[in-house]
Amino acid sequence: MGIFGALTTAVGGLRANSYALENVSGNIANSQTTAFKRIDTSFLDLIPQTAVTSQLAGGVTTQSRSTNSVQGDVQSASVATFMAINGNGFFAVQKPGTFTDGTPVFDGVDRYTRRGDFQLDKSGYLVNGAGYYLQGVPIDPTTGNPSGSSPQVLRFQNDFLPAQETTRIDYRANLASYPLTTKHDVSVPGSELIAPGSYTAGRNPLSLGTPPAPYTDTSVSGTTQSNKATPSVANTLATLLNGAAPSDSIAANFLAGDTITVNAQTITFMAAGAVGNNQVNIGDSIGTLLGKIDALTGTAVSSGISGGSITLHSGTVSDLAVSSSNTAAFAALGFTGTVTATRGGGGGIGTGQVIGNDNSTFLNESIAGGAVTTYDVSGAPVNLQFRWAKTDSSTLGAGHTDTWNLFYQVNPNATGTQVAWQNVNTNFTFSASGQMSPAVPSVTLTNAVVNGVALGSPVINFGTGGVTQFADANGNVQVNQIQQDGFPAGQLQSVGVGANGRIVGNYSNGRNLDLAEISVATFNGTNFLKRVNGGAFEVTDGSGQALFGKSGTIVGSSLEGSNTDIADEFTKLIVTQQAYSANTKVITTANTMVQDLLNVLR
Repeated sequence: MGIFGALTTAVGGLRANSYALENVSGNIANSQTTAFKRIDTSFLDLIPQTAVTSQLAGGVTTQSRSTNSVQGDVQSASVATFMAINGNGFFAVQKPGTFTDGTPVFDGVDRYTRRGDFQLDKSGYLVNGAGYYLQGVPIDPTTGNPSGSSPQVLRFQNDFLPAQETTRIDYRANLASYPLTTKHDVSVPGSELIAPGSYTAGRNPLSLGTPPAPYTDTSVSGTTQSNKATPSVANTLATLLNGAAPSDSIAANFLAGDTITVNAQTITFMAAGAVGNNQVNIGDSIGTLLGKIDALTGTAVSSGISGGSITLHSGTVSDLAVSSSNTAAFAALGFTGTVTATRGGGGGIGTGQVIGNDNSTFLNESIAGGAVTTYDVSGAPVNLQFRWAKTDSSTLGAGHTDTWNLFYQVNPNATGTQVAWQNVNTNFTFSASGQMSPAVPSVTLTNAVVNGVALGSPVINFGTGGVTQFADANGNVQVNQIQQDGFPAGQLQSVGVGANGRIVGNYSNGRNLDLAEISVATFNGTNFLKRVNGGAFEVTDGSGQALFGKSGTIVGSSLEGSNTDIADEFTKLIVTQQAYSANTKVITTANTMVQDLLNVLR
């Protein structure tokens, strides 16, 4: 070995440090390359086989040491399709072997990269800056789950997203315990309820099959009136219908020949000698007149007077309508025009529908329940309107429960016998706590047709406690949620990366749908992958095959930087330079020693 061995070893040292310098140079050159993984240099000693007492320091050789498992900094980016892997893993990619009419023909070799600067090209592929095409697994738009498990090159074209018919409507609302309908009168119990008897004969809008409700009496009261006495006092049942002042008679006299019409029957005022229920003497009292009115209406509840205010009762035979030819005397009783009182209850068997002729009546007896735009099978929008009508109230006493019916509008322009509103044919009953009892989790609008458009049979989902009945000063329906699952057709506008590591498509109809799941591979021997151009890697025996499912997380609108540390590389540069210079000194010294040896022979 000797001198010439030292020369050979020094030359090896020059080679080794030149190799290290080349790696340092490459690392520095790629310090700004997206997701670049630096190459470190490992020095290995080469020991010749000698006796133990004759061992030498030996020569040196070098090997590259990969840092594929060392992550670079993740920084935000403004491009929605840029992505970075935070943690272990590589994007699965392929590269075209050739292009045919501008369309890539892939070579079928899977490669892997951390470079995530992917952007859509003209053909709808996601391609990074090094020309590698992203792979993933398409998402089934119906289930939202991956379609298979094998990665494939992803392509997103401006295809239309088919329309989806509305099949489900999520509805949450509070119904005012006392609805302020147009016809409500807080002084009249039950006036806030829908009155089946006020609808066209045989057109009871309550739930299909609901038996006719028995008619109930309704009262109407006049204004407070006083007599001609001095001092004047409130009228009573004994107050006369005609008399001179001062006397206990009404403020304006009825005269012979005057009439009062009660439900199309006439009571005539006579000077004297009145007989039957259709005649009354002008000298009779208010009590006598009320008795004759009650006889004609057939009410079981006698009309009366309290504090000068007369209360008339409709009874259950017919609705009440009272008027008089002597308006002044009628006003002295506390009434003007035609006095009406509509009986409660009545109507035929529930048809579950409101016809055009009854539309205004229905609107006066119900409150708005919100609206939602739904879609038919072709994606055509349909405005679905809801209204709630209270059908019974616990305030009416024993045997009564707070009950509501829900309606949806069928035809906003309905006339005559055309159906305007459809009852969902379900009774919603509420306990004193304001909760449904029993609970109604959902109802189905079977074969719903709205404004001539068929909606199929969407389900209205109320969930648990989705509809309540609590007091509300406004007397309205407070809709907390009304959402549906349908949408019109739409064209793909752009794609981005979602928080769950999926490619998300943004469509012209406002929908954002998962299109594909990005395939991220990991390896047991990450640092044994083979490097190829463009920051990509290929599988080797040392790395093992790609494993999917146990990787880091994908961060959208971000890029991973190079893991090269410039300060560290400069330090390596100085050390390498010094080691290289030292090896040259060994060569110079060995050369001098050889020259001295040659001089001995001269």
